Amino acid sequence: MDKLPVKIMDPTLAEMGNHLSDAMKILESGKLESEQGKERRKLSWKDIPGPLQGDGQDVVSILQLVQNLMHGDDDKQGHRRMQYVGEQGHMALLGHSLAAYISVLERERLRKLTTRILSDTTLWLCRLFRYENGSAYYHEDDREGLVKVCRLVINGHYEDYATEGFTLLSSKHPVIYQSAACRPGLGQHLCSQLGLPLSCLCIVPCNTMFGSLHQMDVALLDKLIRDDRESGKAPLLLIANAGTPGAGHTDKLGRLKELCVQYNMWLHVEGVNLATLALGQVSSTVTAATKCDSMTLTPGPWLGLPAVPAVTLYRQEDPALSLAAGLTSSQPVEKLRALPLWLSLQYLGHDGIVQRIKHASQLSQQLLEHLKTLASIKTSVEDELNSPVVVFRFSQDNSAPSSGGSVEGYLAGERDILDALNRWLGEQLAQQVPLSGVDVVELEDEGTCVRFSPLMTAAALGTQENDVAALVEKLGEMIPVLCCTLCFRQDFKDEVLQQASLSYIEDPNWPGLGGVRYEPRTTDLEEDKRQHRVERINSDLLKKLMELDTDLYFSSGPEFCEEKNCIFIGMATEDLDVAELVETIVTFGRDIEESGKLFENMTEVVRKGIQEAELQLQKANEEKLMEEGVLRQIPLVGSVLNWFSPVQASVKGRTFNLAEGCLDSTEPVYSIKAQMIKEASLDSPKSATRRFPGQKLFRRHGVGSDSVSDTSSVSHLEESFRETAPVQASDADEAEVPQERRVHIVEETVLSDQRVPEGEETESVDTLR
Repeated sequence: MDKLPVKIMDPTLAEMGNHLSDAMKILESGKLESEQGKERRKLSWKDIPGPLQGDGQDVVSILQLVQNLMHGDDDKQGHRRMQYVGEQGHMALLGHSLAAYISVLERERLRKLTTRILSDTTLWLCRLFRYENGSAYYHEDDREGLVKVCRLVINGHYEDYATEGFTLLSSKHPVIYQSAACRPGLGQHLCSQLGLPLSCLCIVPCNTMFGSLHQMDVALLDKLIRDDRESGKAPLLLIANAGTPGAGHTDKLGRLKELCVQYNMWLHVEGVNLATLALGQVSSTVTAATKCDSMTLTPGPWLGLPAVPAVTLYRQEDPALSLAAGLTSSQPVEKLRALPLWLSLQYLGHDGIVQRIKHASQLSQQLLEHLKTLASIKTSVEDELNSPVVVFRFSQDNSAPSSGGSVEGYLAGERDILDALNRWLGEQLAQQVPLSGVDVVELEDEGTCVRFSPLMTAAALGTQENDVAALVEKLGEMIPVLCCTLCFRQDFKDEVLQQASLSYIEDPNWPGLGGVRYEPRTTDLEEDKRQHRVERINSDLLKKLMELDTDLYFSSGPEFCEEKNCIFIGMATEDLDVAELVETIVTFGRDIEESGKLFENMTEVVRKGIQEAELQLQKANEEKLMEEGVLRQIPLVGSVLNWFSPVQASVKGRTFNLAEGCLDSTEPVYSIKAQMIKEASLDSPKSATRRFPGQKLFRRHGVGSDSVSDTSSVSHLEESFRETAPVQASDADEAEVPQERRVHIVEETVLSDQRVPEGEETESVDTLR
């Protein structure tokens, strides 16, 4: 047989790879379009579907459109948080393109190629995750594999199910058992896809006394199965966890397998901890998963592979049942689902796959070691040596007030308050250290916690050891803020309740000091008008507080808060002066309320002022007529008389005082009065708090010193100001004593310098006397 010549690579495959490489470079480069194209895009209705262009577009233009749709109007690449797509990710994306190209091959060649791809991928996965003699089903929805497995079990238990259908199920109800710690909605999805009533689903509670709170109660499960069998039902399948979605705990799989063998049930396992089966050292609880009847793997997030299918490994000797359940297919095109995973696994290799999973586990151990050294942090970890998921929570058990705060009165609603603080903690860590991949999770027993699951996020985000170190550093900075806020909440509440014009808003879901509402002192208004005034005052008060130079955060509250027209104060630091904060809120609210009353009466005040001004203008005209005479009012005659005998008429100006609602004369005394008011305002400041240069509002100076208490700190400030006071004491005394005397002197001087019209000297003298 002649030796076959070496074939050159298919030019279509080469072109496909080049196109994919070019497309990824365009989409990932972040290059902005031209200014002309940007202006054209701004003027176009880009969010509204339009007609298909007749002449078509080139590849670059289409990719540019995709990039614009992906990133919207955000032209700053720093604001993008996309999954890290490496070379292995490009291989997965290439697999989707190859699947479309391979599907057009002739049928026999397509069958051989798809069989090889499916066999290789199944063999590699079974060896990687220690699942001997297994078959594989590849699916896009990670729940679809379990649905197919349930159909397989039903077909195996009910022999005539293919012909009789639901009539067999009605005579002997099937029962599917799942842990209460399973992902929400899984059981309901199964019943919906299988056409079963929800009564066929049995939720098994977790342990309450012995073992982990996230593990299935095996003894209670045994009792439930026996009760169902005695009542004529058919227990079919048990869904267990190798890493619960919330805390990452693993059920007692060995004991559950024995129970399933005893009652002839199918055991299905899923969870993130199944990824550790690829490592050299695996905990015995996870190793027991290799004996289960089926398991669902999600290699996409574990290895950072985009758009690769999930895999359900199962053991079934009868291929007819697998075909009836939909686990296998005679269509070669459906077998191409494994192609992206087939390419990616070859690119990574066995060592690369193990290294990625090992790296994620090491990140968890690194974080766990650092969390042990932090006070006020509790962890919920099943196995401290091998757990790939770390769940932690801020707790006040080990926290003590560091600056005079108190934690009394927090027995009621303490859980809700801590949940709100931990929710804020998780959101801040995710925002400030985005590469860590932490998120917030709600657990039934622990409450709100922060979860670090690098197996699901590290490969996609590219998390490294320095990211974990940054996470720990930020966490160390936030713990004192959480402790101080928790301590000052009660102090803030007590200060608010002492103010008659403030109402304390009790909202345990707010992460901060709490909420207040300024209540107007007027009680004779109608309810609608009063609510409008409360809304206006608190809205203006919030704007004024937000303009202050302070580190405190002021907000109108959560989006779905039941209380309206409120002001919520955020997290606090140890040097916060709660009394000054509340006093400032009261002062600002009172000023806004008083100024609001003036504006409410402005219409009437202005109307009366205009009427009075018209009367005085009319009176002034009459006086001018009497003073100058009738002849001077005649246009021609008046001009001749004014030329021969000029008249110096005094013009009396008027000013409208909005505060008093009356007209005032614009005499020089006005300037003196304004000066007196200004000096009086400077001599009587609104706040008696003395501040050092650079000290922000609501901060207590010297709180960090352990040897000086709050009271002594205030006294020290007063003494420091007294030491500097004698330097200007003499000047201040001299300035205070002759104040009225200077005013009279200036007033007399101004009056004496004022020009008096002819004929009014005597009247002016009499007036002065």
